[in-house]
Formats: sequence, C-alpha cells, structure tokens
Amino acid sequence: MDRLRKVSPLRIFDICSSEALGPGNMAVLIARAGVGKTACLINIALEKIFQGEMLVHVSVEETPEKVRSYYNVIFHDFLKALGLDDDLELRLKMDRNKMILSYLNNSFDLNRLRSSLANLSRKTAFTPNTMVIDGLDFESVEKDLLLGLKELAKELEAEVWFSALSHRHRTEVNERGIPYPCHKVDELFDVILQLKPEPTGLYLRLLKDHDHPVAEDAKLKLDSATFLVEC
Repeated sequence: MDRLRKVSPLRIFDICSSEALGPGNMAVLIARAGVGKTACLINIALEKIFQGEMLVHVSVEETPEKVRSYYNVIFHDFLKALGLDDDLELRLKMDRNKMILSYLNNSFDLNRLRSSLANLSRKTAFTPNTMVIDGLDFESVEKDLLLGLKELAKELEAEVWFSALSHRHRTEVNERGIPYPCHKVDELFDVILQLKPEPTGLYLRLLKDHDHPVAEDAKLKLDSATFLVEC
C-alpha cells in the first residue's frame, strides 16, 4: 500500500541510495531515553507486517503483554494516519505475522534466542523475515554478541533492527560521524539512524546507508505523538 509508505519511518529509504535494509543486514536506531525509539521501531515493524512479512519482536526490557499493548496503541495511530476507522485484514496480519520474545533480568543471549527461534520454527513453522531487538544495552554489549547476531541474520536471511540508548552527556562521535553508543561498532551495521529532537521538530536522520555517501539533509520529520512521518 502506497499509503503505508507515505507515513512510515521506512520512507527514509526513499531518500537513500539503497531501497531497503535488505535480508541478512542489520540496522540500529539511536536516541535518548523518552524520545520514541520503541514506538518508531514498532512503526517500522508494522509496515513490514502489513507487507506480509513474518516478524519477531525481541524485548530485553518489557514483558510480552507490555509489548503487545504498545503494538495495539501504535496500530490505532497507524490507522488514524491512513484515514481508516479499522481494518480487519491489517489487524489479522498484525496478530498472525508477529511473535514476541521477552528476555528479562539480563537473560538475553544468542543461544537462548537461537533456541527460541528454533522452537518457533519447529512448532509453528514461523520463520521471521524481520527481527526487532529492542532494549539491548549498547554501553556494555560485547562485540561477539553483535557478530553472532549478524551471522544469525544472514542464516535467516532476515533484516534485524536494533534500538540503542544514547545519553545527553556522552558526546563521542567517530570519524565517520557515528555517535555514542554505536561509534565503536558501526562497521557491523548496514544502516544507522538517529531519532533526535531539533528546534523545528522531531527528526529521523540517516547516518549510514550501506556503503553509500549520506547527504547532510537526509532526514524525515516525524510527528512527535505518533512517530509517523508528517505529511
């Protein structure tokens, strides 16, 4: 649906050299606390689901019930932005094409994730095209874990989207313009985005586009309430 892309944060690819993140690749969305990382990622997840893709949402901070409630709220915002009262087909896709995995109390690791995905595949024949990993602590994450997740992405031929929490007092930026906390691991990611409030509004800025150069004005203005693209 053209209307979906019109409001989705994935419209960022319309101003990229690349048309999409692509199977086997990884992206990370950087933002400070409370700016809207999770909501923005769920908007991306919903467009993937509405396109018919199978999605696994991995949370290392929230229970499945809490994540499910986020999807329900953001789903209604998506419908409102599309000018729809309700859409049974889209609702069924959201319910059927999504699985939520939760790893609380520092219980997330690569082996657990692999085991969970294998169980989903064996018991329900559910294999994701896209995976969202929300809440991973990039301050302390080991590079080996990210390398393992990149290998998993390639095995599954799935896109993997991460959130990364930045802090106002941490201003490190590497020579490629990638800020903390991803400045030391940016080579592992194919696309890097930053969600950042500016004087004129909330913007989703493109920082890395595979191996292509990125224009300084490569950004989209988002609605600060729905985290969808302002039209």
